[in-house]
Amino acid sequence: MPVYSFEALTAEGQSRKGVIDADSAKAARGMLRAQALVPIKLEAVGADAAQLPGTDGVQQQGGKRRQRRVFNATGLGVWTRQLAGLVSSGLPLERALSSLADEAERENEHQLVATLRAEVNGGSTFARALAQHPQEFSGIFVAVIGAGEQSGNLGLVLERLADDLEEQQALKSKLIGAALYPAIVTVVAMVIVLFLVAYVVPQVAHVFASSKRALPILTVIMIGISNLVRSYGWLLLIALVLAALGGRLALANAVFREKFDAAWLNVPILGKLARSYNTARFASTLAMLSAAGVPILKALQAAADTLSNRALRTDALDALVLVREGAPLASALAQKKRFPGLLAMFARLGEQTGQLPVMLQRAAKQLGTEVARRAMQLATLLEPLLIVAMGLAVMLIVLAVLLPIIQLNQLVK
Repeated sequence: MPVYSFEALTAEGQSRKGVIDADSAKAARGMLRAQALVPIKLEAVGADAAQLPGTDGVQQQGGKRRQRRVFNATGLGVWTRQLAGLVSSGLPLERALSSLADEAERENEHQLVATLRAEVNGGSTFARALAQHPQEFSGIFVAVIGAGEQSGNLGLVLERLADDLEEQQALKSKLIGAALYPAIVTVVAMVIVLFLVAYVVPQVAHVFASSKRALPILTVIMIGISNLVRSYGWLLLIALVLAALGGRLALANAVFREKFDAAWLNVPILGKLARSYNTARFASTLAMLSAAGVPILKALQAAADTLSNRALRTDALDALVLVREGAPLASALAQKKRFPGLLAMFARLGEQTGQLPVMLQRAAKQLGTEVARRAMQLATLLEPLLIVAMGLAVMLIVLAVLLPIIQLNQLVK
């Protein structure tokens, strides 16, 4: 059944907003009038909004419109956890969605959940209803829900999905937290050095400009750098921006991107970090999909799509071809050397024991733990190095300022 968002006036002239289920815009207006409300704006919401009859006083928009996402990564995990709790307690899906719609704090969230409830009420499966909103729910999310509905274990599948979303967000937060402090130190250091070079050093140069004495070599170098920054700073900034745009355009090319990602995996420390992070996501997604009952070929395809590194994605798709031809999953993954050997080892144990999802999840957890540990180690190492580098840069600038003064004092004596 279609869902409409409305704005109406009460008998006292107060404005009310909300959503209403109705077969048509005319029926929706009739329902509002039956509630002693005067509709002033009525708009169809949901995936079929563009196909519904026009409404008076409504902004009818042909085609899709771009909207901000209702759920961010954390919000989606919380919402999935709430829905899992309601469904697992025995509440019917329609009533669970109604409860979440009523408890939604934001209007756009209320409308989205109300739309899902209306589509489920109209006879659609929950997975199909979610698929109508690809901006909010990924293909993997929809596939897992669909498998849960088919198996009759929707509550359990929702719990696993919520666990996976929370684990992914926790790992991402640890990586961001590890990189945040070094990034702040780097930016502050660059600002301080640029200020000293562009403002302090020229003042010193002006003071000693009338002197016929040769300045120390360090002072001469600093004055040269200062003149370069003051005269061509904007050009250097423009060159950096153009280089960044050129790099982005080059990475948009599939062939170049795959070669770049393959080379990135060979970078010391960072390459291993990227390899483990991508593999952890791949193993976690594959474990969740296989546990939900998704066929292994479809699960492999979906898990490969989560890989941000194109070289690893190509290897995952090659492994998919081998599995389709009859090779065991562990054997197919072992042939792709860019994946850590830990993944193939756990996959082999899972196939031998008949507990593939469990073993893949253990692999994902171990790899995720390794990523977090290495990221913290790298951040711990970078922090003092950046501080030392900033101190050296400032020391050189201060020496460049002081050396002419010391030289002048020696001459006076």
